[in-house]
Amino acid sequence: MNQKALTKAMLEAETWAVVGVSANPEKNGNRIYQTLKRHGYRVYAVNPTHSAIDGEPCYPDLSSLPERPEVVNMVVSPEHGIEIVEEAGRLGIPCIWFQPGTHEPDLFRRAEELGMQALRHCVMMALEHP
Repeated sequence: MNQKALTKAMLEAETWAVVGVSANPEKNGNRIYQTLKRHGYRVYAVNPTHSAIDGEPCYPDLSSLPERPEVVNMVVSPEHGIEIVEEAGRLGIPCIWFQPGTHEPDLFRRAEELGMQALRHCVMMALEHP
């Protein structure tokens, strides 16, 4: 599937998890979380250092979510990304969206090896400037 078709397919998913969400409204992790919510997605916050974001639960990892998201949006540095990719693969999450600066070739390749559709692009740009 080409990048445009994959982007469209992922944006049609209803349930997302933002891994690396931040309580700081100035940080991309928070801006991505808010943008997805504003566009009507069911979004779960994932970050082991927070218990809540904007009054909603924040989960320590993907395994703790009350349901399996269709897309994981990565907002963590590549050195922490492998744990997330491996966990997403174990849970059978079908798609992973790497924000700029969150991926490296080995990480992207590992996601594909685990059977996930993987994309490298800014979700805010895709949603706000299609």
